[in-house]
Amino acid sequence: MKLLSLNLGRAEVSEHTSQPERVTGIDKRPVDGPVRVAAPGPKGVGASGVAGDAVCDTRHHGGDHQAVYAFAREDLDDWERELGRPLASGTFGENFTTEGLDVSGAKIGERWRIGSAVVLEVTSGRIPCSTFQGHLGEKGWVRRFTRKGAPGAYLRVIEPGETRAGDPIEIVHRPDHEVTVAFQFRAVTTERELLPRLLAAGDALHPEAIERARTYMAQQS
Repeated sequence: MKLLSLNLGRAEVSEHTSQPERVTGIDKRPVDGPVRVAAPGPKGVGASGVAGDAVCDTRHHGGDHQAVYAFAREDLDDWERELGRPLASGTFGENFTTEGLDVSGAKIGERWRIGSAVVLEVTSGRIPCSTFQGHLGEKGWVRRFTRKGAPGAYLRVIEPGETRAGDPIEIVHRPDHEVTVAFQFRAVTTERELLPRLLAAGDALHPEAIERARTYMAQQS
């Protein structure tokens, strides 16, 4: 398992974003590194956890629980075949394109060591938005991506440090519960009846998912 590509975005004007300044950093491009990874601060204040990476809409992106976004190269390859077009690493707006790692099968709270210093913890799956759809230029993309159920993972920074493309990835902790990234994604999108089961993941779960689960449970009582 390794970090195949380390990708950074810069702020660019886009008609597809609802961000007031009409800019987005979703178009990320590979860099060699090394690049520092550190906790950026709370959502709404902090942006990307990857130095040099632009996160423009801090209402919905960035912050400590979405400090890094990872997507598997194997899933990009699958989308290449399905869409009939090449998809470079970083095309889905991911900071880390991994190889040999089942990203959407990772468990919430699972920890990865990347290189010798950085440790990250899985918090949630990525929810697709209109900016993502506009960036890809695929009609009905949000629905299609949701139906696929392989969203990639957001991670928070446990131990900061520098990393670069080619660094090995090691799973150093895997929790004993059922809540994978794909499970969490289905619960907050298409299978809301799963929401109560998300709480088994504990405090590692993204706070917004915890809130959704608790609200759902209150509505059912």
